[in-house]
Amino acid sequence: MKIIAANSRANYSYSISNKIEAGIVLTGSEVKSLRTNTGSIRGSYIIEQNGELWLSNSFIKKYQNSNDTNYDPNRNRKLLVTKKEFNKISGSIKQGGFTIIPISLYFSNKGIAKLTCGIAKGKKILVRK
Repeated sequence: MKIIAANSRANYSYSISNKIEAGIVLTGSEVKSLRTNTGSIRGSYIIEQNGELWLSNSFIKKYQNSNDTNYDPNRNRKLLVTKKEFNKISGSIKQGGFTIIPISLYFSNKGIAKLTCGIAKGKKILVRK
Protein backbone atom coordinates (compact mmCIF):
# COMPACT_ATOMS: atom_id res chain seq x y z
CA MET A 1 0.00 0.00 0.00
CA LYS A 2 1.54 3.28 -1.18
CA ILE A 3 0.07 6.39 0.46
CA ILE A 4 -0.19 9.34 -1.94
CA ALA A 5 -1.85 11.99 0.22
CA ALA A 6 -3.12 12.18 3.78
CA ASN A 7 -5.36 14.60 5.59
CA SER A 8 -3.38 15.20 8.77
CA ARG A 9 -5.97 17.63 10.20
CA ALA A 10 -8.75 15.02 10.10
CA ASN A 11 -7.99 13.44 13.48
CA TYR A 12 -7.39 16.82 15.07
CA SER A 13 -10.61 18.51 13.95
CA TYR A 14 -12.97 15.51 13.94
CA SER A 15 -13.75 12.47 16.04
CA ILE A 16 -13.99 9.63 13.53
CA SER A 17 -16.49 6.87 14.29
CA ASN A 18 -16.30 4.65 11.17
CA LYS A 19 -13.83 4.32 8.31
CA ILE A 20 -14.87 3.29 4.81
CA GLU A 21 -12.72 2.42 1.81
CA ALA A 22 -13.92 3.77 -1.56
CA GLY A 23 -12.62 3.62 -5.11
CA ILE A 24 -12.18 6.77 -7.21
CA VAL A 25 -13.05 7.34 -10.86
CA LEU A 26 -9.93 8.88 -12.43
CA THR A 27 -8.66 9.53 -15.94
CA GLY A 28 -5.48 7.87 -17.18
CA SER A 29 -3.39 11.02 -16.91
CA GLU A 30 -4.60 11.56 -13.32
CA VAL A 31 -3.43 8.06 -12.36
CA LYS A 32 -0.02 8.71 -13.92
CA SER A 33 0.20 12.02 -12.09
CA LEU A 34 -0.68 10.35 -8.76
CA ARG A 35 2.04 7.75 -9.30
CA THR A 36 4.54 10.62 -9.06
CA ASN A 37 2.93 11.81 -5.75
CA THR A 38 1.38 15.03 -7.07
CA GLY A 39 -1.96 14.93 -5.30
CA SER A 40 -3.48 16.56 -2.25
CA ILE A 41 -6.69 16.04 -0.29
CA ARG A 42 -6.07 18.84 2.20
CA GLY A 43 -9.21 20.92 2.50
CA SER A 44 -11.25 18.49 0.41
CA TYR A 45 -14.67 17.20 1.37
CA ILE A 46 -17.23 14.64 0.23
CA ILE A 47 -20.72 15.55 -0.94
CA GLU A 48 -23.77 13.52 -1.93
CA GLN A 49 -25.55 14.35 -5.20
CA ASN A 50 -28.28 12.31 -6.89
CA GLY A 51 -27.53 9.15 -4.90
CA GLU A 52 -23.77 9.28 -5.53
CA LEU A 53 -20.76 10.39 -3.50
CA TRP A 54 -18.35 12.96 -4.96
CA LEU A 55 -14.91 14.07 -3.76
CA SER A 56 -14.70 17.86 -4.07
CA ASN A 57 -11.81 20.31 -3.86
CA SER A 58 -9.07 17.69 -4.15
CA PHE A 59 -6.01 18.65 -6.18
CA ILE A 60 -4.30 16.40 -8.74
CA LYS A 61 -1.62 18.15 -10.77
CA LYS A 62 -1.74 17.86 -14.56
CA TYR A 63 0.51 15.12 -15.90
CA GLN A 64 3.33 16.83 -17.80
CA ASN A 65 3.20 14.50 -20.82
CA SER A 66 -0.58 14.70 -21.14
CA ASN A 67 -2.17 16.38 -24.16
CA ASP A 68 -5.38 17.29 -22.32
CA THR A 69 -5.87 20.98 -23.09
CA ASN A 70 -8.73 21.86 -20.74
CA TYR A 71 -7.75 19.90 -17.62
CA ASP A 72 -9.22 21.02 -14.28
CA PRO A 73 -7.04 19.88 -11.34
CA ASN A 74 -9.82 20.58 -8.79
CA ARG A 75 -12.71 18.83 -10.55
CA ASN A 76 -15.21 16.69 -8.65
CA ARG A 77 -14.37 12.98 -8.71
CA LYS A 78 -16.91 10.21 -8.26
CA LEU A 79 -16.44 7.75 -5.39
CA LEU A 80 -17.33 4.09 -5.78
CA VAL A 81 -18.97 2.44 -2.77
CA THR A 82 -21.39 -0.43 -2.37
CA LYS A 83 -25.07 0.27 -1.92
CA LYS A 84 -24.92 -0.99 1.67
CA GLU A 85 -22.06 1.40 2.52
CA PHE A 86 -23.85 4.28 0.75
CA ASN A 87 -27.01 3.70 2.79
CA LYS A 88 -24.94 3.61 5.98
CA ILE A 89 -23.22 6.89 5.06
CA SER A 90 -26.37 8.71 4.00
CA GLY A 91 -28.19 7.54 7.13
CA SER A 92 -25.40 8.90 9.32
CA ILE A 93 -25.42 12.26 7.54
CA LYS A 94 -29.19 12.63 7.84
CA GLN A 95 -29.01 12.01 11.62
CA GLY A 96 -27.38 15.38 11.99
CA GLY A 97 -23.96 16.47 13.15
CA PHE A 98 -22.12 13.85 11.11
CA THR A 99 -20.10 14.46 7.97
CA ILE A 100 -17.86 12.46 5.64
CA ILE A 101 -14.22 13.46 5.46
CA PRO A 102 -11.38 12.08 3.32
CA ILE A 103 -8.56 10.65 5.44
CA SER A 104 -6.02 9.21 3.02
CA LEU A 105 -5.53 8.59 -0.71
CA TYR A 106 -3.44 5.58 -1.67
CA PHE A 107 -2.76 2.84 -4.20
CA SER A 108 -3.80 -0.65 -3.08
CA ASN A 109 -1.56 -3.67 -3.57
CA LYS A 110 -3.33 -4.31 -6.89
CA GLY A 111 -2.48 -0.80 -8.14
CA ILE A 112 -5.98 0.63 -7.74
CA ALA A 113 -6.45 4.17 -6.40
CA LYS A 114 -8.47 4.12 -3.17
CA LEU A 115 -9.69 6.71 -0.69
CA THR A 116 -10.24 6.10 3.00
CA CYS A 117 -13.21 8.13 4.23
CA GLY A 118 -14.40 8.64 7.75
CA ILE A 119 -17.85 9.25 9.16
CA ALA A 120 -17.02 11.95 11.67
CA LYS A 121 -18.38 14.52 14.04
CA GLY A 122 -16.68 17.88 14.48
CA LYS A 123 -14.84 18.53 17.73
CA LYS A 124 -15.47 21.72 19.63
CA ILE A 125 -12.07 23.37 19.75
CA LEU A 126 -11.63 26.10 22.33
CA VAL A 127 -10.05 29.29 21.07
CA ARG A 128 -8.07 31.28 23.64
CA LYS A 129 -8.37 35.04 23.57
